[in-house]
Amino acid sequence: MTKGAPDHDYDDSGLHVRPPKGSAAGLPGVVHGLKDVVDQAGVRRGVRTLRVLNKPGGFDCPGCAWPEPETPHLAEFCENGAKAVAEEATLRRVDAGFFAAHSIGQLATKSDYWLGQQGRLTAPMFRDTDADHYRPISWDGAFDVIAEELAGMDSPDRAAFYTSGRTSNEAAFLYQLFARKLGTNNLPDCSNMCHESSGAALNETIGIGKGSVTLADITDHAELIVVVGQNPGTNHPRMLTALETAKRRGARIVAINPLPEAGLRTFKNPQTVRGVVGAGTPLADLFLPIRVGGDLAFFQAVNRALMEADERTGDVVDHAFIDQFTSGLSEAAEVWRKLDPAEVAAATGLTSRQIDSFVDEVISARSVVVCWAMGLTQHKKSVPTIREIVNFLLLRGNIGRPGAGACPVRGHSNVQGDRTMGIWEKMPEAFLDRLAAEFGFQPPRRHGYDTVDTIRAMVDGRIRVFMALGGNFAAATPDSERTADALRSVPLTVHVSTKLNRSHVVPGRRSLILPCLGRTERDMQAGRAQFVTVEDSMSMVHASSGNLRPASAELRSEVAIIARLARRVLGGDDATPWEEFAADYSRIRERISRVVPGFEDFERRIAHPGGFVLPHPPRDERRFPTSDGHARFTANELDVISVPDGRLLLQTIRSHDQFNTTIYGLDDRYRGVYAGRRVVFVNADDLATLGIADGAPVDLVSEWPDGERRAPAFRVVAYPTARGCAAAYYPETNALVPLDHTAEISNTPASKSLIVRLEQTAATTASP
Repeated sequence: MTKGAPDHDYDDSGLHVRPPKGSAAGLPGVVHGLKDVVDQAGVRRGVRTLRVLNKPGGFDCPGCAWPEPETPHLAEFCENGAKAVAEEATLRRVDAGFFAAHSIGQLATKSDYWLGQQGRLTAPMFRDTDADHYRPISWDGAFDVIAEELAGMDSPDRAAFYTSGRTSNEAAFLYQLFARKLGTNNLPDCSNMCHESSGAALNETIGIGKGSVTLADITDHAELIVVVGQNPGTNHPRMLTALETAKRRGARIVAINPLPEAGLRTFKNPQTVRGVVGAGTPLADLFLPIRVGGDLAFFQAVNRALMEADERTGDVVDHAFIDQFTSGLSEAAEVWRKLDPAEVAAATGLTSRQIDSFVDEVISARSVVVCWAMGLTQHKKSVPTIREIVNFLLLRGNIGRPGAGACPVRGHSNVQGDRTMGIWEKMPEAFLDRLAAEFGFQPPRRHGYDTVDTIRAMVDGRIRVFMALGGNFAAATPDSERTADALRSVPLTVHVSTKLNRSHVVPGRRSLILPCLGRTERDMQAGRAQFVTVEDSMSMVHASSGNLRPASAELRSEVAIIARLARRVLGGDDATPWEEFAADYSRIRERISRVVPGFEDFERRIAHPGGFVLPHPPRDERRFPTSDGHARFTANELDVISVPDGRLLLQTIRSHDQFNTTIYGLDDRYRGVYAGRRVVFVNADDLATLGIADGAPVDLVSEWPDGERRAPAFRVVAYPTARGCAAAYYPETNALVPLDHTAEISNTPASKSLIVRLEQTAATTASP
């Protein structure tokens, strides 16, 4: 057992529920974050890391992608950021002795929380065919195993190369170059599972698949900020500071979400006296408890109301902007005119008065920003919903001027940068042409597999090698049992990781774990310290450089791993200078500057404290690189989800004590859940209708044409969520999501709209 790690797995026998909190952060947030750092890293090591977190000359948080302010605070991190650092700077170790003492079968019975708490991986490990233990292997031996399997493929498309959002720009660029030199575009990534719907909708409507706002638009200029399908207090806590700044200068904030969230009620900023000992800052001026999946109907109704108001007064819609910069309004308006108010009410669960109150807020604001996250992107109709938000912004000219625009808030620290660097199964031809010219080869042009299609290919036996650069593929993906079976069928799985996770205990027939440096650690190559770069949610590119001694002498940087693997696989005759790239990351940035638009003069510009912002034509000059050169209104047909009697519409959510699939602890303080995770939040009136008591044990069952899927042993928690809706934590509920239940166009798992029944069971380990 690693020092300081839990010596036994948890059950839900201690689970208890209290009333939800009415505010977020404050002194408890500081205490909980620092406690994890001290417990895992110690005081001195912990202070050393936190003082440079999200600072110029320091390292970028391995958590969320919220941007840093121009003048950072003394402590420019949140509670969950501190927990992320604690797990990377931890003194706990998972070494060869650990794997000798724990079989894969034993580890597979452990919870995600227990696995993550064991500590840092220290050496390459190999699971040979049918073995139940990992054993040590040298780096050369590991690369030989991968090269042997790749050489045995009858097509390069039998390999898939997955990427998580923690990967740096430099590593991502090399990774996609290696895959394409090998001959495949199979580059699935975590964006396929989160913001792919945002990219698809924004590319179609404004010509670039990224948000159009800067941090200053929110803090300094926006008069109305709409937060929809997002819980900043848990998922992007530093956003609350930006919202507080905006609120205190007079901005209005509207929250649209099925669940009321503490962070959008009141924020107690731990950086201020009023946040620590005072009442804090109330944030949301208006809260609209929309039904799950009702956002498309809501924005369509709002857009119709804005058009009708303009017909009365002539000054609501920005006619000059529409005439000069947009196309397609008449087709969109025709859909709005045909809206059925009864369908809008059924879809949204809101009254006409509630919708009108929002319209009044919009008409009163000269500049509007709309922020959203996975509460919008993981539905069947996610792409039409986000296109409708763009319609909403275009009607009043709210793109391309200060304080206005679209703000998809990315979940992982460099998921946007990975895409910019070419991690996409269908990169544009122009990118591939520049890559070909720079490196003297012809990249494959046939589109590759995204994440869901990669799993389908595994199921069908079409994947021989699956490699993951970071992430926790087995826990993050849908249809858990089917995905696990698919992974186990792959001849070789390879995971480049910092910590133990679920994917390591769902191995292929052969499997490698390759331990890498974390963001917090010094990266020395050829006797010189290296830094990497990342891109945040608002297209800011900045440097990241760790300051801790690596957890083990056997750790390698992601860049070094990719470069050595590429040379071993592609051979000595390959002209790419992989060794130079591994020794000096500036040589990679030099190539990026010639391949990726916006990165010209990369090395000089990244030396500026805070980095630089990438160009964004709609934001910068109201130029829209769409097919017709205009921002495009779109006609989006409404499709109301029909929920049978006795069923609820479930959305999957995060606990406050987790980031993506990483479970930091077992408390969700803001929602009042302690010492457990298997809970389902349901409106008290729905529980009465269903005849289920608050606290009752239930199984969650989703029903599909190919059969039922079950997530067992949950406890019901009465909660003020929208009527007809429910919510529960993932990854525990990923088992309910079929592989084919995906968003139209983007193919993102539709994890936020699952029709389920609550099946009462005998008493479980959860306390009543």
